Amino acid sequence: MKRIVPYIALVLLLAEMILILVSWLLSAALPNSGVRSMLSGEGIRWFLGHFGTILATPILSWLILAAIAVGCLRSCGVFSPSSPYTYRERRALIMGGGVLLACVVSVMLLTVVPHAVLVSATGGFFPSPFSYSLIPVISFSLCAFSIVYGLIAGTYQSLRDVYDSLLYGIRWAAPCVLFYILLIQFYESLRFVFG
Repeated sequence: MKRIVPYIALVLLLAEMILILVSWLLSAALPNSGVRSMLSGEGIRWFLGHFGTILATPILSWLILAAIAVGCLRSCGVFSPSSPYTYRERRALIMGGGVLLACVVSVMLLTVVPHAVLVSATGGFFPSPFSYSLIPVISFSLCAFSIVYGLIAGTYQSLRDVYDSLLYGIRWAAPCVLFYILLIQFYESLRFVFG
């Protein structure tokens, strides 16, 4: 995968450049077609003025939160235990499982009881505050499990180790963030030019 992602990023960057040139050519050749040029004053203002708002979608925050959670899970040692499990690892699994259970019970109390806080006004789950908070809640739960497991199993010796585990996922997912930036910008540019 690491070999393919740079080429995909290059293709997206080249596609954006080609779209800029094609939009300019089509808007000049067919002025009444509705195609907007990205090299016009309007196009340049749109591209530079909306760049930050285009990137600031829930998908980016979900990507970052999921990366942090995956990084915690990978670095806490839960996927590479001793064989057979040591006493500390078994105890860490039980305590981490208790944290996960507490998270699940908390979410259930906020969603399934009558007049629950996280359901929509009509009582549905989708769309609702529950559906919008699903990725953050899952990420938080996995981080809490990983931290508890890592501390009890001895994988994390200090607060610095916990902090590094949170950053591990961001470093691991950095290529995905760049890929997201290129992909979302190309998609929104297509919508601007032809929409």
